[in-house]
Amino acid sequence: MRDVTPALPGGLTTRPLARSDSRSVSDVIAAQELEDIGQVAIEEADIVSDWAKPSHDLTARSVGVFDGDALVAYAELMGVDRADTAVLPAHRGRGIGTWLAHWLLDLGRSIGSPVVGMPVPQGSPGDRLLEQLGFRVRWTSWVLRLPEGAAIPERALPEGYVVRTAGPEDLRPAHDVLEDAFLEWSVRDREPFEDFMAATSGRPGFEPWNLRVAVDPDGAVVGVSLVLVSDDGATGFVQRLAVRRDQRNRGIAQALLVDSFARAREHGTRTSELSTDSRTGALPMYERVGMVVDHVWVNRAMDLT
Repeated sequence: MRDVTPALPGGLTTRPLARSDSRSVSDVIAAQELEDIGQVAIEEADIVSDWAKPSHDLTARSVGVFDGDALVAYAELMGVDRADTAVLPAHRGRGIGTWLAHWLLDLGRSIGSPVVGMPVPQGSPGDRLLEQLGFRVRWTSWVLRLPEGAAIPERALPEGYVVRTAGPEDLRPAHDVLEDAFLEWSVRDREPFEDFMAATSGRPGFEPWNLRVAVDPDGAVVGVSLVLVSDDGATGFVQRLAVRRDQRNRGIAQALLVDSFARAREHGTRTSELSTDSRTGALPMYERVGMVVDHVWVNRAMDLT
């Protein structure tokens, strides 16, 4: 898509976003999610922690679209290829989404990105728009829910292994386990440790128990789970889950899940969720332990090279 970027509708203005815009961005995303999937998944803390990452240049990598003082749409590019965008449902059909897509691709080309992609609910207006613009599906993602009252069968850990709250000495090893695992199938640069800290202990509302680690008899971290609680206290969300490659198929991932869901319930949640995508091959494992697909997203991307 190298045609001329279309103009925005008259009366709208743009500027780079600032950290003080986090609530407005959260509200726009929430309105779009409610329209597209019938529920709100975003929390302002997600945006605050992303924008706190030292590697992210918010001024250079974001744009807000305003109608007067009101934010009606936004887009940003994190890292090399991860784009996020949203348009208030009341402002759809005006060409704003198309303008944002061009803006993201132009930004990607300017920094040498080989591809720019973004997640959209499957079959949503955003999905259909990106398809019309020539964006391909890179992968499919599923958000899975543990039905209220359901229990995941416990899985015994290998002898001498335990799951516990991460201590200060576990943070760098935990980051290594997560990055080593995710980079087996994700094509991106390694996440700086400082970005990991911004997304965990730097996240608003984070408590030490949110970061769970499985350790072997020598105390080495072999598995990690980051479990968060929604703002309304009803849902626990396993944001990250990984086991060291040489320790897989020993029940450690399932033990971490059981622990994560149990700890979330101790803090008042009624159900738990997590997401996975087609790159990991993990969907059948989660379905076997009783989780069900709640909604489906696709990552649509445009190759720039």
